[in-house]
Amino acid sequence: MKIKTIHTTYERVMALPRPKKKKPKRPNLFFRSLVRVLSSIGMAGVEFSAHKEIERAGKGPYLILMNHSCFLDVQIVSRLFYPMPYGVVTTTDGFVGKSWLMRQIGCIPTKKFISDMGLIRDMDYMLKKEKTSVLLFPEAGYSLDGRATVLPRKMGGLLKLLKVPVLFVFAEGAFLRTPLYGGLKNRKVPVHAEARCLLTREEIAQKPAEELDAILDEAFGFDSFKLQREKGIEVRESDRAEGLERVLYKCPHCLSEGQLRGKGDTLTCHACGKSWRMSVLGELEACEGETVYSHIPDWFDWQRACVREELEAGTYRLDTEVDIGMIVDSRALYMVGSGRLVHDCNGFVLTGCDGALEYVQKPRFSYSLNADYYWYEIGDMISIGNHDQLFYCFPKTDGVVAKTRLATEELFKRSLPERS
Repeated sequence: MKIKTIHTTYERVMALPRPKKKKPKRPNLFFRSLVRVLSSIGMAGVEFSAHKEIERAGKGPYLILMNHSCFLDVQIVSRLFYPMPYGVVTTTDGFVGKSWLMRQIGCIPTKKFISDMGLIRDMDYMLKKEKTSVLLFPEAGYSLDGRATVLPRKMGGLLKLLKVPVLFVFAEGAFLRTPLYGGLKNRKVPVHAEARCLLTREEIAQKPAEELDAILDEAFGFDSFKLQREKGIEVRESDRAEGLERVLYKCPHCLSEGQLRGKGDTLTCHACGKSWRMSVLGELEACEGETVYSHIPDWFDWQRACVREELEAGTYRLDTEVDIGMIVDSRALYMVGSGRLVHDCNGFVLTGCDGALEYVQKPRFSYSLNADYYWYEIGDMISIGNHDQLFYCFPKTDGVVAKTRLATEELFKRSLPERS
């Protein structure tokens, strides 16, 4: 999938009028049916099964929460719930070049990892005024390592505000079929979806927000690579390790960064020569010597711990040249030139566009980071920004996207006031 791009200047983009906010639209039967047909076409060839048990939720509309693995997620929901009307909370880049259609099928625009009170009002309007369910991916970003992206806090407060039953959908196998690091390549992996009632209206009213948060954390406590091993789900494609360096960027043998490369079924560090073979069950085994981390999420957790140590020592720093895109409306991704992105203990600083651009974002601005691989077939991407302007930065340094997300999350934790 690609996105419409326009090459222009930063000054011209900043002078563009910002679109007026519109209320979300309940999709009519025609557009719900259109989504169903397109979803069936998109899932052709996928070995798909599903189980739905939502009677306990009672009458809708519902807030539907789902883990976010790949584009297949939206198609799965259509298969599960058609012809029920529902809106989909969708990132603003999804509206580029097709805003009218996206609104007709019920999409509700938002900006990833940016506090958005307008989104809460839109969801409430859809649920209460339009009597229409809302699909929300609370992780916001796709999973990097097969586990849930950090969930926003105060989700329990949102549930108490909306006062509607909550359904939970888990798509098992979706991550393994199209892992984000794999460059949008599909694999022959069965996908199974489970839909169940997570919370009734009465349970939401009775439980404190903190307990609701804990219930959500438990629901999103999945590990796709662990499930793959336990259920014997084999990925037999010969290129299954390609792109894995996007997730596993640091060598546990020599500690170098950005030197790992996946080719075929093997991940190799080009700094020290250490290599690991990825089995059909998603486990890593050193080709020679000791295997420190056979489970990919364990390796990822070690990288997080290393980032935390750098932050504590004050040595963490990202400093890379980037190409810069901007989204300020639904017309296009505006490529406004090149610049430099710096990230350290003080947050982000983005400069460039021949001196016209300087944007600063402090650590407490967001609990996570919009970071993606092979974004719209352009390249690996880091996005920062605010309600007025979103910057899509394409680093010219390898292996920095995952580390930058980890550092953003850890810096946010450090920025929170200590509780007595």
